[in-house]
Amino acid sequence: MPSAPAASSLIAFHAATREWFERSFAAPTDAQRLAWPALTAGESTLLLAPTGSGKTLAAFLQAIDRLMFGPPPAAAGARGADARCRVLYVSPLKALAVDVERNLRAPIVGITHIAAAKGVAHAVPTVAIRTGDTSPRERALFGREAADILITTPESLYLLLTSNARDRLRGLETVIIDEIHALVPTKRGAHLALSLERLEALVGRRLTRVGLSATQRPLDEVARFLGGVDAPPAGHRPVTIIDAGSTKRLELVIEVPVEDMSQLGKPVDVPTGPASQGPVRASIWTAIHPRLLELVRAHRSTLIFVNSRRIA
Repeated sequence: MPSAPAASSLIAFHAATREWFERSFAAPTDAQRLAWPALTAGESTLLLAPTGSGKTLAAFLQAIDRLMFGPPPAAAGARGADARCRVLYVSPLKALAVDVERNLRAPIVGITHIAAAKGVAHAVPTVAIRTGDTSPRERALFGREAADILITTPESLYLLLTSNARDRLRGLETVIIDEIHALVPTKRGAHLALSLERLEALVGRRLTRVGLSATQRPLDEVARFLGGVDAPPAGHRPVTIIDAGSTKRLELVIEVPVEDMSQLGKPVDVPTGPASQGPVRASIWTAIHPRLLELVRAHRSTLIFVNSRRIA
């Protein structure tokens, strides 16, 4: 059974979503536990959390739960089909976008199986990907029938907004920006900020913006970038900052493998004869090698920094 804090952090999710999560993970991470209340409330949120802390799942699980068990998009009227795509994920890296598209399948398939077994009414979200590598056939398919979740890059989002397929984005509710630290100080970030404002003008309402990163600093500045600016005197839009970062523990040990460093370099053997190459001098390496071997055998990974290839 999950612990009380774990259960309380999952309380806002549908029972099928909670069951899938509890089957798949021992407990929510700090990033998930802290972010879900703000995300469930529909607040624009900036989440700082270490790599591997489940921050991407924190953003996606709330969106998936809403798509599967929440009210369906408008299915009638002039904007019926256009309202289907409600979650946009923007990645600065095409490879990362493909990886997230693959990882989305597990929660969607898992929750679908549980909901079907319990006879619970649900919708199965569809996922589309739009990058520079997307085939013309896939692009045309999204133009005819939008997916529930669209994964793209800043540049592809700009091109999407300049095409007729932009009408498929009119139902957007949430925009998730991953690795936001890579965008804030760059021209790509300025370009994306403009695209986000164009998106809001297209949908005619405020979007819930979610920013994710493990290395973003300073948080207040990144939050201002994420939220954008309203016309004066309103200023920057509110963004909830979730700092689930952790300080890495550093264990530093300085080891001297010889008893007397002053003896290094002094001759320890003076060979004689016509083939001799001169005196053999004391070297620290003969003492370092056994210790290095111990460390390598005691750890799964060892990094050794040296000054030359010969020493390596």
